[in-house]
Amino acid sequence: MSTQPKLTRFKTNVLSKYQIYNSIFMTLPFDNITKTGALLPLFHETCQKGFAAGENPTTIVETFFRKYQGRRSKDSQIKLLFKFIQYIERQVVLFDAIEDAAFPIVNNMDGIGTLRNLKENAKSENKLKALQQYLNEFKVRIVLTAHPTQFYPGSVLGIITDLADAIAHNKLELINDLLAQLGKTPFFKKQKPTPYDEAISLIWYLEHVFYKSFGKIYDYIQQNIYDEVPMTNEIINVGFWPGGDRDGNPFVTPETTLKVAKKLKQAVLRCYYADVKKLKRKLTFKGVEEHITELEQKLYDAVINPNTKDTISMLQLLDGLEKIKNSVISDHQSLYFNEVQSLINKVRLFGYRFATLDIRQDSRKHNEVFTDVVETSKRNGSTIFPENFNDLDEKEQVEILSKIKGTINLDDFKDEFTYRTLKTMQTIKTIQLQNGEFGANRYIISNNQMALNVMQLYAMLKLVGFNNEMPVDIAPLFETVPDLENAHLVMEELYTNEAYRAHLHKRGNKQDIMLGFSDGTKDGGYLMANWAIFKAKEELTKISRAHNIEVVFFDGRGGPPARGGGKTHQFYASLGPTIADKEIQLTIQGQTISSNFGTLDSSQYNLEQLISAGVSNRLSDKNLKMSVADKSVMDDLAKTSYQAYVDFKKHPKFLPYLERMSTLKYYAKTNIGSRPSKRGKSSELVFEDLRAIPFVGSWSQLKQNVPGFFGVGTALKAYEDNGKFEDVKKLYHNSKFFKTLIENSMMALSKSFFDLTKYMADDKEFGEFWKLIYKEYETSKRLILKLTGYEELMEEEPAGKASIDVRESIVLPLLTIQQYALKKIQDLEKDKNPNKKELEIFEKIVTRSLFGNINASRNSA
Repeated sequence: MSTQPKLTRFKTNVLSKYQIYNSIFMTLPFDNITKTGALLPLFHETCQKGFAAGENPTTIVETFFRKYQGRRSKDSQIKLLFKFIQYIERQVVLFDAIEDAAFPIVNNMDGIGTLRNLKENAKSENKLKALQQYLNEFKVRIVLTAHPTQFYPGSVLGIITDLADAIAHNKLELINDLLAQLGKTPFFKKQKPTPYDEAISLIWYLEHVFYKSFGKIYDYIQQNIYDEVPMTNEIINVGFWPGGDRDGNPFVTPETTLKVAKKLKQAVLRCYYADVKKLKRKLTFKGVEEHITELEQKLYDAVINPNTKDTISMLQLLDGLEKIKNSVISDHQSLYFNEVQSLINKVRLFGYRFATLDIRQDSRKHNEVFTDVVETSKRNGSTIFPENFNDLDEKEQVEILSKIKGTINLDDFKDEFTYRTLKTMQTIKTIQLQNGEFGANRYIISNNQMALNVMQLYAMLKLVGFNNEMPVDIAPLFETVPDLENAHLVMEELYTNEAYRAHLHKRGNKQDIMLGFSDGTKDGGYLMANWAIFKAKEELTKISRAHNIEVVFFDGRGGPPARGGGKTHQFYASLGPTIADKEIQLTIQGQTISSNFGTLDSSQYNLEQLISAGVSNRLSDKNLKMSVADKSVMDDLAKTSYQAYVDFKKHPKFLPYLERMSTLKYYAKTNIGSRPSKRGKSSELVFEDLRAIPFVGSWSQLKQNVPGFFGVGTALKAYEDNGKFEDVKKLYHNSKFFKTLIENSMMALSKSFFDLTKYMADDKEFGEFWKLIYKEYETSKRLILKLTGYEELMEEEPAGKASIDVRESIVLPLLTIQQYALKKIQDLEKDKNPNKKELEIFEKIVTRSLFGNINASRNSA
């Protein structure tokens, strides 16, 4: 194990290698524009010097052409800018691959937060028995979503994987070929992917990464923590949204959901078949070989023909493997026992589902469908609903829905959306028959505001065929600050509802509740969103425990701090005893999948960190419970920052600034996700219609990262002005939760670069608004440094800071080009009859430059 500091390991294994391989890449002759590779470093230098001298992007670009390319025509200059964009995109890929290759060297795979470290600590403190007991009931579920924050097409992801492997093994000739391949591979998609395309992309990770890393972790726990004693709890599992998430995505149909479920089963059977095939080469013993051959044939048939009814069931597969294991133990001195046990573990982990497919839809859409169900039923003479149902108040409607009886015929519904929504509910039953109950057994209601939202879904599930048994967990999703504050009252109403309580009893007295960080931050700002979720979890835990319900929190997190990301495992390690913590569930999306879980090493390391974060709370003697005084300060900070953020949102220039000065409207043109880029159909920009991803991403493209810090500075300054800053310092030193929030906000500030948009300060319309943002940035940075005692941002994490600095440096020319193009568009649009051809060219530059910047930041959207 390396004893060098992490920063030294990063510089040696990432930074130095990048400089070497980038110099090779820049000399490769893969385009027809002469000297692009030689000119890009000159342009990069021009950008650095220009911003240092206070110049704007337009001046920097024009200076470069005047100084180095004076003879180029305007058309040739534009072509060179496009070539620069292409080169920079590929430099980012190269850096990704080098970081991936160096991951196990830069990160200590046996260090703090790993399972080995957890076990050794438990052993030294005589807590191994306690660790075993807790792992018997603790779970981590990562849920893969298709939210579009990943700009790499599958072909490029493949190159990253191959390149990382070649770099790790110093295969210079192969690296050269892969860099050349990279130069010729397109980075953008001409058509939007379908939800099924998105599912196929993520199933790749299941097959090539999670299948192996989950198995490895489970094997380690069984062998080293349980000492080969059989485990009853799978500990880690995976959820899946592509093909099941309908919220704002009209392209997800019941047929898509079934198709994805079938593909998931086929993929996991393919993995089992590959493992059995490998085992067959080893288990060549008498009395074993014939059994393994039989299993191999049955799995082969199931993979080749997934529609066949004469296939091997999961119980038959497990039974066959157990017989082989017993024969190996009794007759063959346990030769290859570990390999057989490892496959049994994987079958128990993944079943025939591979991942649990979640269904999700918005409560407002459910309400439309439910209204149609009531009206159509009445028209058809059905007595399921009383004649005056729609005139009743919420409590009276809930009471009727609790006792709902009968069935509805889906063919009676003429509205296509109603039919599809109800058909989707029926589809859950079909998937459970094919993939087992865990194939699809959770329905999430986004924008959940009241108990009626839950009971409408409960009633519809009953009416479409779940009459006697309903093996489906209904999970309300609370997102906005008011909804989070009201969440415990909604759940109390449900817990005291006799019918719903009976349903929960059948589901093991367990209630899943989802909380949305992304929309919470968009709605209430960084501090308030996180604090509102913390308080909601406390209240929900309290009310659930009072009713003997085990509440499981499912966090809807994005990649950056502004969307609940950042140092995720530190966040979970900071929660005290007032919050239910038997399970950690969170969404993983976009670049977070490829950056945190994209390789076997990173996947294993980050999963272990999550397990350790959850378990260490129980094993630790430290009191993580926040004191009354600390809570009071935290509450006050959140309220002050919330007011500052709300006032900022209400600023008359807020939406116009986003619409005309940022890249917001260009997200729809990137073709990276199947979902529309906004919720409503209004031609005008409406804040409520904005999705969190383009909202946060647009601030990131401006290098302003507003959602990650706005209001933090104002809140801290209020304490400084009142001479009470020591109270905030006490909170910072006492509360791991607050400390993690501040560290994540530092990351957002570190990725900001206001010199890029300083020219906006002189804009007649938006100058004052830009100054308002910059002032909050300066205040937040100054007071966070004062609070932490650091000389510079992210001082506590030098390797992470170094990685950010390199990435920001790589994309500096790209950002400059993007701002240059945006300024040209703004100038052209001032004309009554703008040159449409020129406008299209500059709009294309803005769209194309979105890709590299997002990918470089990995977790910026």
